[in-house]
Amino acid sequence: MVTESALAEIVGKGKVNADPATLDAFAGDLSFVGRLLPQFVVKVGDPETIQKLVTLAKETGTPLVPVSSGGPHFHGDTVPSEAGAVIVDLSGMKKVDLVDPFERVASMVEPGVTFGELSAAVAKRGLRLNMPLRPRATKSVVGSMLSREPVIMPHYHWDISDPIGSTEVVFGTGDMFRTGAAAGPGDIAQQRAGGGVQKEAAGPSAMSLHRLLQGAQGTMGIVTWASVRCELIPDREQPYFIAANDVAKLLQAAHWLVRLRLGDELLMLSAADFAALMAEDDAAYARMAAKLPPWVLFFNLGAYKYFPDMRMEGLIQDTRELLQRLSLQTVQNVGGVAAGEFLEAIRRPSGEPYWKLRKQGGCQDIFFLTTNDKVPGLVKVMTEAADAAGYSSAKMGVYVQPIVQGTGVHVEFNLFYDPADQAEACIVRGLATSAIQPLMNAGAFFSRPFGEAAGWIMNRDAAQVEALKKFKAIVDPAGILNPGKLCF
Repeated sequence: MVTESALAEIVGKGKVNADPATLDAFAGDLSFVGRLLPQFVVKVGDPETIQKLVTLAKETGTPLVPVSSGGPHFHGDTVPSEAGAVIVDLSGMKKVDLVDPFERVASMVEPGVTFGELSAAVAKRGLRLNMPLRPRATKSVVGSMLSREPVIMPHYHWDISDPIGSTEVVFGTGDMFRTGAAAGPGDIAQQRAGGGVQKEAAGPSAMSLHRLLQGAQGTMGIVTWASVRCELIPDREQPYFIAANDVAKLLQAAHWLVRLRLGDELLMLSAADFAALMAEDDAAYARMAAKLPPWVLFFNLGAYKYFPDMRMEGLIQDTRELLQRLSLQTVQNVGGVAAGEFLEAIRRPSGEPYWKLRKQGGCQDIFFLTTNDKVPGLVKVMTEAADAAGYSSAKMGVYVQPIVQGTGVHVEFNLFYDPADQAEACIVRGLATSAIQPLMNAGAFFSRPFGEAAGWIMNRDAAQVEALKKFKAIVDPAGILNPGKLCF
């Protein structure tokens, strides 16, 4: 295994940490994955240092666990699976190389940049991020994109990999590689001289290697930067809520709103999730939950630079006609929350404590992809599974997010619980695993499996596992990158 002096020679003496408290912080997270202390935590600041570190790890057989976001962590992917691991802390890499308002891109964003930091940087150039629903303040933008976390503007979600662009990655061989437009022709300086901004994700050539980095949980390579597709800030906006007792009615509305390009931000929440997202304390949660309908659809109309008033008039008229056909109507306030207030909230990272932890201190997520028609049945399956396990389905949050131009949906069940209550924690742990099989049988596709269930979810497709292992053998033949995750 690697020694502290060998690591210090590469990263610098003050950047190798073996302090027990620091190691303990990386030994576990808020998931139910078993705890294991890493050997060291090293802070890295540039791609060349990462290359040297990977080469050393390959020579010494040392497992490396890349971590770009700050805590708290939720899914077990940053917890070592093998003894003697070294945590590669990327959170100090904060450079944003270029923000181009014409190309609508933040180019070469390093993995330590958080949503709050990048949102502020691109806003100065008239741009905004297509971001997940209220990410925690410490969440890495690059880490989020690599995890394919769903974004709240399906109107601008063109591909399942969006909004990621070109990337730079250090493979387990120690080789540096660039994907997308950054792969060439020419190096970065030559591309910039010709107007290139490293926005395109596909490539090099006919390959789209970024897809093998996404969802890999750091097992394929350590990404040193990625470009981020951005969107314009609207000149005029009009946010709305639609309340309903039945999620099926809202799914129908969401389908047509996205299909007719009538919304920018668009998402659906159950009452429990809406209150958890917006209430600042237990008293506010109780008041809000008592007023809320079972389901809420939020969407926001946006009109841009040219003739914004005329465009907004047309959008409002088209929306009114659509909802009239569906026998639905918009409102400006639900549960005491104004639509404009909600819009501002979801455009910012969560405050502290993180919104999923504010109510009880713990949250276990079950999420998957499916199609619109299967959502009501899947909600029913999960509700029945929760009640059968002894978990009150009334406090379970549900988040439904249309993705990729509305061609599919991300469905997420948030199991809020008190970690200090061992009985409840045991119920949630069992439910988080036992519910997966019934959900898969009902049409859930677990495209981002984490934790204890990841192995057997992936092993349902032997051909996929074999292909992934072949690629892994090429880019990480020594198996040093986050071993023990997924099917590796």
